Amino acid sequence: MSAVKELLRAENDGSISFGDYTLAEKTKLRGFEHKGDEYYVKTYTESTHLEKNGMFVYDSVPGTAVTAFMVTEKGVKFTVEGDKDAQITLELAAGETYTIYFDKKAVGQMTTNASGKLAISVELGEAPVLVEVQEYERR
Repeated sequence: MSAVKELLRAENDGSISFGDYTLAEKTKLRGFEHKGDEYYVKTYTESTHLEKNGMFVYDSVPGTAVTAFMVTEKGVKFTVEGDKDAQITLELAAGETYTIYFDKKAVGQMTTNASGKLAISVELGEAPVLVEVQEYERR
């Protein structure tokens, strides 16, 4: 398993990668600029937390490493890894229903609360897990 040793980095595809769950002590990086936004990350074995322009984006307990994190008009997509199963909280649109996918397999729908938070549990093991949270399309 790998961690993002830079704590936060921009990827060539426009996404970002962040988090190092192998750190024993809280480590923070402030003022990381990417696409006109300013990011802040705090990460260690117990949790990983990401903010964009001072607003909550991502939190995991315990800590995780996230690669290719990208927010789109319809949701968010990223790959996550860690040495233990994780509870991940994301900030999305308030009161919206989303379909959750793990490694391209739909695992259900969830609706965000009034503040836009969505909490999911991810079983982590030897391989990273691709997580996709997409706006639910009603037919």
